[in-house]
Formats: sequence, structure tokens, C-alpha cells
Amino acid sequence: MNGVPSPRASGEQITVGVLALQGDFEAHGAVLKRLGAEVREVRVPADLDRLDGLVIPGGESTTITLGIEREQLGDPLRAFHAAGKPIFGTCAGLIMLDRDHLGIIDVRAERNAFGRQVRSFEAPLELGLEGGPVEAIFIRAPWIAEHGPSVEILAEVEGHAVAAREGSVLVVAFHPELGDDDRVHALFLQSVSDARLTAA
Repeated sequence: MNGVPSPRASGEQITVGVLALQGDFEAHGAVLKRLGAEVREVRVPADLDRLDGLVIPGGESTTITLGIEREQLGDPLRAFHAAGKPIFGTCAGLIMLDRDHLGIIDVRAERNAFGRQVRSFEAPLELGLEGGPVEAIFIRAPWIAEHGPSVEILAEVEGHAVAAREGSVLVVAFHPELGDDDRVHALFLQSVSDARLTAA
């Protein structure tokens, strides 16, 4: 992965949804808007219409699961993925996308794997992005305990996978929305742009 241009730099307008059932979805929206994307909060299936991509933020995975069940979002989210639309899951979003939840990426996440909130930490991660390592913020973070052969592991901490990609799905165990570095979101937006070109 190299440096990635933002949609603003390429002159195109893309629309990205942020699942807004729980968690710090507003911070993700702020980063995406800063990079030039139009942002829509997603709470019910109709909110997925005409989106180019979707972010599932961190938060409390049990609460998010209950919200998805309450709003009957499970099948629409799977259909969104099946249509080739890119999805970006961070922290609890990684958990929601795994085999045991939505089944959208072929990984199994271990919840709170690095410990409770008092064990929160920051670590430089080499993701192959132009500009060097990303300073990743881990809060009650999961890690990827298992993954299938089609999953590309992008980064590890202490031998545990914390970032991965499979097809149009990108997942990270940290909170890129909390720092000043927009490059992980820009990487996701580049995949959204590429998917739009492919669909066209």
C-alpha cells in the first residue's frame, strides 16, 4: 500500500455511511468529511441506499449487536457487502464483521484481547502507507485470533494480527478516528473510489 489520494484530490464525490447505533461514529464522520466524502449516519436499512461504502465504528459490540438485531440490519449489511461495496470496521467494528457475528470477513476476533480500558495503549504500526508508521490507539482492543486463507494480515502487535483486509473489507483493532492521522481512512476511501470505477 502506498500513499492514497483523497476523493477531494481526485475531484469525485463519494457518499459513505457510518453505522450510528452506538460508539464514536461522529468522529469517523468528521475524518471522512475532512477527506472530502459526503457522510450519512446509518441506523435503519433504508439508510444504506445509494451509499458507496460503510464504516462500522468501535463501541460496545454487544450493544451494537442488539441494535443491528432490533433494526433488522443484519441481512441488509450482508447484501451491501455482497454488492461489492467496501466496508471498514474499527475495534468493535472488526468484531461485528467477523465469523461469529455478521460473517462478512473470514476472521475470528478475540474481544478485549489486550485487556480492559486501563490497558489502553498506543503503538506505531507499519501499514505500508506513505509517510511511515501509523500511531495506533488501542482501547479495550480485540485482536484477530484466526483467519482464513483469503485474508491478508496488514499489521501485528506482539505477534497478534490487528489489521487485515479481505476483498472489499478492511478491519483494524484500533481507533484511527481518534488521532490526527487520516491515512487509514484515506486508504478506505481509495477502495471505495476503486469499487465505484469497477462498478461503472
